[in-house]
Amino acid sequence: MAKSSSSAKAAQAQSAEIRHYLGTPTDLPREGVENIAAALRALLADVFALYMKTKNFHWHMSGRQFRDLHLLLDEQSAQIFAMTDPMAERARKLGGLTLHSIGEVSRLQRLKDNDADYVDAPDMIAELCEDNKQLVAEMRQVHGLTSEVGDCATTSLLENWIDESERRTWFLFEITRTTFGANS
Repeated sequence: MAKSSSSAKAAQAQSAEIRHYLGTPTDLPREGVENIAAALRALLADVFALYMKTKNFHWHMSGRQFRDLHLLLDEQSAQIFAMTDPMAERARKLGGLTLHSIGEVSRLQRLKDNDADYVDAPDMIAELCEDNKQLVAEMRQVHGLTSEVGDCATTSLLENWIDESERRTWFLFEITRTTFGANS
């Protein structure tokens, strides 16, 4: 019992030291900041995973729609990558920590990698559609947390990122349609 008490005190001391050097003043509750920063770290790991998968599929695209899909995935990967710095900086603005390494991304990401040597174009698009839907669901969960804590700035950023991700999902979904709609 004494050992766990001393390790708890050591962890508390380390946390206080980190807050001393990296903490940013905020009127948000400390526990809320820590929870938001942790949620943003996991979300950022997923964003990096989705960025890498989107670029992977962009680089390895082939087939009849190569040009259009290659360009679409390049556009989407740029949009995904554009979220990374504001997301990481938002955690830091609150006095929290963000990602430190590719290893941390790997440990925290919830989106699955695709290391296959070859993936058919329709399967690429369907997989990215599902990944973007999952990212939206995860952003909605973080949105609930930030709203509850009163962090309106992060909540606002999330709303924009959700909208962008829903647009990517929509485009990817429309490509996979096998039936014709009323506009056909």
